[in-house]
Amino acid sequence: MSTTGVLRAQRLRVRRGDRLILRDISLTATPGRLLVLVGPNGAGKSTLLSTMAGLLKADEGQVVLHGKPLGEWAPRDLARRRAMLSQRVDLEFGFRVEEVVGLGRSPHVPDLVRDDRIVDAALRAAHAWGLRGRRYTALSGGEKQRVQLARVLAQIWEGGAAGAWLLLDEPEAGLDIAHQHFILRRARACAAAGFGVIAVLHDLNLAARYADEIAVLADGALLRHGEPDEALDPALLSAIYGIPLKRHAGGVIDAL
Repeated sequence: MSTTGVLRAQRLRVRRGDRLILRDISLTATPGRLLVLVGPNGAGKSTLLSTMAGLLKADEGQVVLHGKPLGEWAPRDLARRRAMLSQRVDLEFGFRVEEVVGLGRSPHVPDLVRDDRIVDAALRAAHAWGLRGRRYTALSGGEKQRVQLARVLAQIWEGGAAGAWLLLDEPEAGLDIAHQHFILRRARACAAAGFGVIAVLHDLNLAARYADEIAVLADGALLRHGEPDEALDPALLSAIYGIPLKRHAGGVIDAL
């Protein structure tokens, strides 16, 4: 298999004190597809995503991007190849929205005309164009989430052809239903444009609807990785969530 653009976790173990958060997880993600991580609270989804982003160091194992361990990447070069939208981004300064989005351009060689064009395009792509000129600290939680999405899009805007990665940790959190679907359609559009996209989602039905492939985690272990119909097995999900679940016609997952 070609390593171009591939993001691969190899036998990852992450500990916090005496607790093993990730248990020998190996997972390969490829550009052009939306991979969704699902599982109950405490399954290790966000820890896995942060480790694959290089923001958290594994106690054992490694993460490899383009055939090269993350630890061998220069920070600026890695920042041009992957961007992560965390669950919560604290920013207390009164920056205007477009200034926050412009922070995503910091790993790149400054070019005022190009950077302004990319910031504008990222704002439109994140459905945040109408927030221009407003102070970030005055925004609602959902509006801040859309601005942060624009920031990470601006960070890797030109990297689709090079297999850049967009990593999203519960990107639908705090958004109304319309913007939940919008942000996941945007994630799919990024994948279609050549980016690799990994998202942590709690909503199994959103995962079933938008994912190209799904990885199911529980208690720090990877239990299943495959196409949605294969990965979202009701018997498996019922066991790990501790509640009887059924998959109805049309793919909707619900409690019995």
